[in-house]
Amino acid sequence: MSEADTPTIPVGSRWERAILHLDMDAFFVNVHLLDHPQNRGKPLAIGGRPDQRGVVSSASYEARQFGVRSAMPMSQALRLCPELIIASVDWEQVRAGSRTVMSILHEYGPVEPMSVDEAYVDLSERLNPKIIAVQIRNRVKAQTGLPCSVGLATNKLVAKVASDFDKPEGFTIVEPGWEAAFLAPLPTRALLGVGPRTAERLAELGITTCGELAAFNTDALRLTFGKHSESLQRRARGIDRREVQAERGQAKSISQERTFNTDIDDASFLHAKLESMAPKVARSLQKRNLVAHTVSVKFRWADFTTFTRQKSVEVGIDSAEAITRLAHGIFDENWQGEKLRLLGVGVSNLEPMVWRQLAFEFDV
Repeated sequence: MSEADTPTIPVGSRWERAILHLDMDAFFVNVHLLDHPQNRGKPLAIGGRPDQRGVVSSASYEARQFGVRSAMPMSQALRLCPELIIASVDWEQVRAGSRTVMSILHEYGPVEPMSVDEAYVDLSERLNPKIIAVQIRNRVKAQTGLPCSVGLATNKLVAKVASDFDKPEGFTIVEPGWEAAFLAPLPTRALLGVGPRTAERLAELGITTCGELAAFNTDALRLTFGKHSESLQRRARGIDRREVQAERGQAKSISQERTFNTDIDDASFLHAKLESMAPKVARSLQKRNLVAHTVSVKFRWADFTTFTRQKSVEVGIDSAEAITRLAHGIFDENWQGEKLRLLGVGVSNLEPMVWRQLAFEFDV
C-alpha cells in the first residue's frame, strides 16, 4: 500500500514483528527552505562551493530532474543545471530538526538512528503498528515542518526499501507474508548490499529484478557469487533477521579531516591544521569517556593517492596535547614536501577510561 496523503488504515491486530523505517525527504534542502521559502520549487543544491571542490550534500527534486545527485562535485552539478541555486548546510537547523525527529521516534519504541535524517523504530510491542506509523509521519511533519517518507514491514531490509518506494512523502506498508511479492518487481539495486558491480554481474546472468534473483537456480548462482549466493537470495525474498540496535555500541575510531581548496605544500600551514584537528578528536574521546591507544594521520596527495600511517602507545591517551604530539611525529616521518589535497587525524584502538593520571607540580 502506498499513499502520498495521510492514509486511512483499518484497525488491525498486533504484528509479531513490526519495524518502521523513517527517512526525511531531501533533508538538508527542506531545512534550508524553512527559512528561504523563495527558493521552493527551484533547482537547489546544498553543499560546498563549486570553486572550492565542494560536493552536493542534498539536491531538490527540481535539481534532480537535471541529473544533479548527492556526492556529485558541485562544479559538475552547475554544468548540468546552470540555474542551480547553491547554499551551504545550516548545521544548527539540521541538528535541531534531527533532535526533534528522534525525540518523537523514541516515544514509540527502541530507535536505531542511521544518520541525522534516517532511523529504524521497533514497533513490535505496540498494538496496531499501522496506526502508529501514520501518527509518527503526521507528527514529524507537524512539529518540524519537514516532509518524511515511512516504510513499515516485518524487518529492516523491507522497511527501508518501502520508505524509498514512493518518495517524497511516501507511506508504504508491506503486510506480513507479502515481503517477497513486494520486492519481486523491483530492481536488484533496491536490496541492501547490491551495488553497481553486483547488479552488473547479476544482469550478465539475466537477473535484473528481485523476483528473478529469488527464483534463480542457487547452484548456478553459486558459480558466480560463491558463498554469498544464499545471502543474496534471502534478501531477494525479503528475509532479514537483524534486530533494531537501540544501543549502537562503542565507537571503533574517531577522526577529523580537512580537504583543502588548493593543494598545499606549506609545512607550517599543515602543522597548524593538525593542531586544529587534534583538540576536536580529543573532545570526542572525552565526551565518550574513552582513551585511545593508536593515533593515525591520513594523507591524500594532489593525484588522489591516499594512505594512512599510525603510531600506538601502551597507555591510553585522550588529551589534545598527546594526540597532537604523536600526529606531528607521524607527519614529519612520512611527509617529504609533496602537495597535499587532504590531511586528517584519527584515533583508534579505543577503550573506556578507567582512571585518569593526575599531574602535580612540586617545588624542588
